[in-house]
Amino acid sequence: MAYRFKLDEPVPAGIKRIVREEIESAVRQLSGKGEGDLDEAIHEARKSMKKIRGVLRLVRPELGEFYRPENAFFRDVGRTLSEFRDAGAMIETFDGLRDKYPGELGRGRLASIRRGLIARKAQSGEQGSVQKTRNRMAAALRRRAKRVETWPLAVDGFAAIAPGLETTLRRGQRALARARQDPLPENYHEWRKRVKDHWYHVRLLEAVWDSGMQAYEKNLKDLEGFLGEDHNLVVLREKVQADPALYGKEPEIARLMKLIGAYQRELREHALAAGKGIYGEKPERFIKRMRRVWVAAHARSADPAGTEPVHHTDSSL
Repeated sequence: MAYRFKLDEPVPAGIKRIVREEIESAVRQLSGKGEGDLDEAIHEARKSMKKIRGVLRLVRPELGEFYRPENAFFRDVGRTLSEFRDAGAMIETFDGLRDKYPGELGRGRLASIRRGLIARKAQSGEQGSVQKTRNRMAAALRRRAKRVETWPLAVDGFAAIAPGLETTLRRGQRALARARQDPLPENYHEWRKRVKDHWYHVRLLEAVWDSGMQAYEKNLKDLEGFLGEDHNLVVLREKVQADPALYGKEPEIARLMKLIGAYQRELREHALAAGKGIYGEKPERFIKRMRRVWVAAHARSADPAGTEPVHHTDSSL
């Protein structure tokens, strides 16, 4: 299974295939047929929901009234699963922070905070009836998969995806501007969501990449990583501050908050630098560049030996 279009399939067929494959992957994980443990299964299923929503945003103009209910469904599945995943993710975030600052957060320090995070994770699992929820979500996804074939997708070629590509890039530029002007956690989180959308769209086009696009995707992945870790630190801070008695004494919590702040400043500096490079290009120029690599890749696919004239059928040219 690959999260990308194939050169030899129409865009509408590719959209539906990719969404079905992600649904099947999520169902497999939620049904206990994945290769990892419970946390990993939920994590992978959530990723599939995000990837599906990325596809939906790419063809939102053509989906019309279908978009909102479909997006809401996959969003709600992801949110339900996040209730079980977030507690485990906080432990991973704390451990990563401790690895980054071994002198301040060595194995023997702030042990009470980690115990609190583990207790919260156990509590979340008990209260949530994890297996029951996994089964319910898997069944709902199986039913939803049948609706994919009814999606009103007809436009083919680069014209099918150009509007979504441009809209996503513009939204990312605006989100970056808001985060830079007013660096609130919610603004950085919004920017991260827009970066993730753009990253997913670029990944969908992997079959047409040139060397420049490979580097572009790598930069997007790094940027999403910076912003994702920043968000995890925001959530960790909120969890500890909301119930400090569970996590230890005030001096320990204050030390944790200080290091969270230091790491966030570093991550945001990296993110803003990366964002400047990615979002400095005008959307119209980006679309023209992507159209060129799209046409070139399909021409090579149609005539790999370069012996026959290429007849383009893409209405966007």
